Formats: sequence, structure tokens, C-alpha cells
Amino acid sequence: MMPDNRNTILAVILSGVVLIGWQYFYNIPAMEKQRAAEQAQKQASQTTPTPNSSTPTPQAGTPSAGAVPGGPTAAPVAIQSRDTAIAATPRVKINTPSVSGSIALKGARIDDVALVKYRETVDPKSPAIELFSPSGTKEPFYAEFGFVPAAGSTIKMPDKDTVWTQQGNGTLTPSTPITLTFNNGEGLTFKRTISVDDKYLFTIKDDVSNVGDKPVTLYPFGLISRHGTPQVSGYYILHEGLIGVLGDSGLQEYGYKKIDEAKSVEFKATNAWLGITDKYWAATLLPNPSTSLQARFSSNLVGTLRTYQTDYLLDPITVSIGGTTTTSVNLFAGAKESATVDAYDKQLHLNKFDRLIDWGWFYFITRPMFWMIDFLYHIVGNFGVAILLVTVFVKAVFFPLANKSYASMAKMKAVQPQLAALKERYPDDKVKQQQEMMEIYKKEKINPVAGCLPILIQIPVFFSLYKVLFVTIEMRHAPFFGWIKDLSAHDPTNLFNLFGLINFDPTTVPFFGHYLALGLWPIIMGITMWFQMKLNPTPPDPTQQMIFAWMPLIFTFMLASFPAGLVIYWAWNNTLSVLQQSYIMKKNGAKVELFDNIKSTFGGAKKTT
Repeated sequence: MMPDNRNTILAVILSGVVLIGWQYFYNIPAMEKQRAAEQAQKQASQTTPTPNSSTPTPQAGTPSAGAVPGGPTAAPVAIQSRDTAIAATPRVKINTPSVSGSIALKGARIDDVALVKYRETVDPKSPAIELFSPSGTKEPFYAEFGFVPAAGSTIKMPDKDTVWTQQGNGTLTPSTPITLTFNNGEGLTFKRTISVDDKYLFTIKDDVSNVGDKPVTLYPFGLISRHGTPQVSGYYILHEGLIGVLGDSGLQEYGYKKIDEAKSVEFKATNAWLGITDKYWAATLLPNPSTSLQARFSSNLVGTLRTYQTDYLLDPITVSIGGTTTTSVNLFAGAKESATVDAYDKQLHLNKFDRLIDWGWFYFITRPMFWMIDFLYHIVGNFGVAILLVTVFVKAVFFPLANKSYASMAKMKAVQPQLAALKERYPDDKVKQQQEMMEIYKKEKINPVAGCLPILIQIPVFFSLYKVLFVTIEMRHAPFFGWIKDLSAHDPTNLFNLFGLINFDPTTVPFFGHYLALGLWPIIMGITMWFQMKLNPTPPDPTQQMIFAWMPLIFTFMLASFPAGLVIYWAWNNTLSVLQQSYIMKKNGAKVELFDNIKSTFGGAKKTT
């Protein structure tokens, strides 16, 4: 087997193993998991009660993060529709260019948030994404803020059942904050001012005044609570669940299964933020970076329903007699837009808030890839076109390396007659064959592993682009041309129903239906890969011939379920590679055998050289 063929085959086989492993261990289980979760969710929604948070009594000594409201002592309530639950309590409306919803006066919870710029499907008339929902609904998800008294104190604190009073009758907008008040009847008056910007940042400012006869010590807290295990994408490369950067502890990520096993995890940190993230949306608590706090991730089982919570407890504040003490915290509740997240990171001096977006281990590759695509998008106005331009740019950057690689491959083809002669001269002495072969390579200045370089270069680019398409909200529902309405989703067409002419969904076929998702763009990609394979001479070994013959078809099916943007990239990259390799081989005097190999495939005679 010639070294250039051996290296190419090895690279192709390794790539195939990776894709097959990905499909078997992650893609198929993820789809099965999603189907099972949907079925379980339907059954649970009919019978499962939903818990409310309650405040357990702090133990003796300094309160810990466990003194924050929420936990397994919650009482079940009947499930209501979202509209019914919202209408059941007095509320203050929220109206911004990015967010709509309301704040419950009962408990002063931020528990009704919809993201008006984002829709559930590509149809612009579909419902807006609902991030927060109040208690009593199918999937409660909310943020709550308040104070825990010093251990042993019996002073009355506002809690989940406290009905606050709104000063005035205004709506919360970027230009009009709202003010809520509560008097505990024991000398303390709580005044809460809530403001919001034009994106997704809420600011909660609490003023506590004391007209009683003794100082009062309070511990400010904040929490984000989610009831019920949410449906997740189920992919290994994407984190969904509890997240935070907690001072010296760094980035902490706990998926729902992981925190179910751990039950509760506590941290002591300064310069921290924490919350709960989905693929595209998140809710995070953003305390002042200079404050020290006790943070907690927890999972509790109430009946048959899981509740997940991230919360913090700040150091104590003392409200002196006749004095007023102020605390402030920010809440991010919205879409994980890269520019918006970066802006908050800089504006609030947060600790690596950009890690809210799961850029992955190859952060240093993935982020620049996104920046390039996003930059070109703002010029050309189409993310698909931006991907094509980035591919050309990457090809241009690595052209010198590819030039050396393809030139070396051309030289190897030129010396094939000499290598064939070695086999005839030393038919039974493999060691001698190798020695003489290396002498020929040295004399002709040939790098025998050069053929792998173009493929190896493509792997990190491929992975980074896959990550960008998979995790960034900017790619969600981003159209290309024609039938591709969402570059982050797979090609919606299917060969097995004649691209929609037959009213039948092949993917619903039992056992192997998930292999029958074969759209037009994966087919185009397979054809371009086949052309790239045919650019090289047909290997003499039958096994090699079989691998080269079947690999484009295998990759076509494997990539069919990948995001359309990635398949388009691969097809375009294959096309550029064919043109580039043909040009370099011709420049170096090697025969371009593409059309001869294609002709021989269909039974035509191949010209000999």
C-alpha cells in the first residue's frame, strides 16, 4: 500500500469512526431520550403537583446557604394554565423591546418573562419563547429576592406569600422603574425598586429602613428556582443545567442528572455569578463582584417532581435604629446573545460571564470562528453566505501548507513507477523495500505524511463551526436560500419521500427510521466528496477500492442529521479542495485523473500513462 493512500485511508477511517461513534453513542440516544422525555412529560403534566417554595427555620449560629427559601418542604398545589396562574395574583406589567411579562406583587417574584424577539418555530407568527412561568403552572421557573433574619430572630420578613404594594400604577419599562413597598409592622419598611434595560438585565435595589427600638441584622439572598426536570438536547458537547463562575472555584457546570446525584453543592466565593442555562436561554444571578457570598446548587424531590435551585446568601447587613441600608443585585433573564453577554460582562465587571455561552474546550478556536462569521454576516446579510466566505478565507490562510501537501502528493504520484519497481526487485524483503522507498523520498524531497495535512487542518475548523452552529443563538432560525430556513437544523427535505412529493415521514419507521433522514444538501455534499475521492488514482488493492467507493455514501448518511450549515460548509469545502488540488497537481506536473477515474467507474476505458 502506498504511503499517500495509506495516510488518506487512515484519516478517512478515523473520521468515519468518530462520526459513527457520535451517531451511536450520542445522536441516537439523544433522540430516544428526547422522545421518552416528551412522553413522560405528557403523563406527568396530568397528575403531578407543583411545589411552591417555603422558608425553613435557620439553625443556631450563622445562617448557611440552606437558610435561603426553597427546598423539599414545599407544599404541592394544583396545576393551572399559565394564563390562569398569572391572572390569579395582582401584577406589574413588563414591557421592553426584548421582554414582555409581569412581576407578581405576591412575593415580588419575577416569574412571567417572554422573549418577544424569539419565536418557538421559524414562523414569525408562532408564540414567543416563554422563559419564566409562575408557580402553579406546568413548569414553574422564577427569580426571587429577599432577606433571611439572623439565626434565632423572630422578626417578620417578607416571603413568598407577602403581598407588596406598588407605588403608582406604572408599567416596568427601560425608562420607568417600579417601586414596591412592605411594612412588617415591627419597625422595618422594605422598599424595592426594580428597573430593566432594553435587553435582558433587571436591577433589584432594596432599601430597608428601621424605626424600631433595636438594630436588625439581615442576610440578603437571591434565588432562581425551576420545578420539574426540563427537556434538554442531550448532547455531550452542550451543557444545560446549573452553571456559575464562583470565584477561585472557577466555572462550575452541573447537569440535571449530576446535581440529582449530588443533591446539594455549596461554595464560598467572591466575584461570582450563578444561574440555570438552557441551550439558547438563561437566567443568572449577578451579585456585586466585590461581595462575598455563600452559593448553592441544589436538587430536591417533592413527591415525584424534581426542583432545581441556584441561590446565594450574602454577608450580613445591620440596619441601625433610625437608619436605612441598601443592597442591589442584577438578574439576567433572556437570550444568550454573544454581543449582549459580552457587554454585560464588561459593563458589570463580571467574572468570565461570556462562559454562559458554551464555547467548549476549544474556546480559542470557536470564538474567533463565530466572530468571523458574525462580522461577515453584518456585511452580506446572510449567515449561509458568511459561512461560505469563511471557508474561502480558511482555504486562503492555509493555502501555503496545502500547496506543500498537494505538491508532495503530486511528487509521490510521479515516483510510483519507481516504488512499483522496488516491489518487483525485493518481493520478499519488506525491510529493504522500506529502506529504498525512504531513500527515494529523501532524494525527491517528499514528505510521506503530507497527504494527511489537509484533512487534519479541516478537523478543528469543522468542529469549531459545528459548535458555533449548535450553540449560538445567532444561528438559530438563520435562513440560507431556498428550502433551508434554519442553518442550525438539519436539511428538512428527504430523498425517501421524493423531497415532499409523497406525504410520508420516513424517519417515523421503527428501528431504523433515524437513518432515513437524507436531505438534498447531504446528497450534494456526498457528490462533492465522491468527486474529491475520484481526484486520486484508483487504488490497486480491492479493499482500498471498496473503502474509497463506499466512504462518500457513508458520510452522506452520517452527516444527514447534522446542521444544514455544517453540511453546506463541507460541500463547499470539498468543491474548493477539488479545484485547489487540481490546480496544484497540474502546476507540479502531475496528471489530474478526475475525469478518467469517473469514466472508469461507469465502465469507460481509462487512459494509461
